Amino acid sequence: MLVRICLIVAILAAIAVGVVNFVQVKPKVAKLETDLDTETKAHHEFQTKYNFTKSSLDKTNAILKQTIATLEATTAEKEKALSDLAAQTKRADKLDADLTKTRAERDSAQQDLAAYKATGMTPEQVARANKDIKDLKDELTGTQDENKLLGKKITNLQNELDRFIVKDYHVPLPANLRGKVLVTDPKWNFVVLNVGADQGMLNHGELLVNRNGRLVGKVIVNTVHKDQSIANVMPGWELGEVMEGDQVIPAYPAS
Repeated sequence: MLVRICLIVAILAAIAVGVVNFVQVKPKVAKLETDLDTETKAHHEFQTKYNFTKSSLDKTNAILKQTIATLEATTAEKEKALSDLAAQTKRADKLDADLTKTRAERDSAQQDLAAYKATGMTPEQVARANKDIKDLKDELTGTQDENKLLGKKITNLQNELDRFIVKDYHVPLPANLRGKVLVTDPKWNFVVLNVGADQGMLNHGELLVNRNGRLVGKVIVNTVHKDQSIANVMPGWELGEVMEGDQVIPAYPAS
């Protein structure tokens, strides 16, 4: 009987201890579960932000590499153009010196033409000298034209470099440049202008569009031909509808 009582007391005691432990441990378990859930959510949020930041950084690095590559290519092209211009200038100087020498020989020959027998110069030699002078003039004119083209190319390359290097850079255009709109395309937001490279137009040049002295928009050139240019209407500058016949002037004239 005593053993049975002791057994019952032991069982009751064990049950009491279990109840006490359950009451004390349950809040701690609940808190641990809450903390675990909070940490899990925080980890997921951190992982999401980390992935987004890494993706943005990768894109930025890719753009930076492309920009550096473009800058290096443009610099190399400019250096080559400068080298070509120096060679052409040297050639033009030599041609000019040869032309001066040939002119002097021609003048001397003309002065002595009446006594060509005494000087030993025949009419055929005089004719040959005149032909040589004409050939040199033609060659010199061609070289000067090539130098002008190289000069324009160097100016365009310098503008491309400045657009990469100088913050908020604007391509300067001739202050006296005046033109008008020949064609407009509202669907694609571009216009055709009646001024081109012969009038001093440059790529990325910006022009103000006006009608009867009233500003209606601003365009930026993306393609330059000999005497025409193609430009896009700049967003935020559509103060009115650009129409055929509207006048254009440089937004940033060269000083």
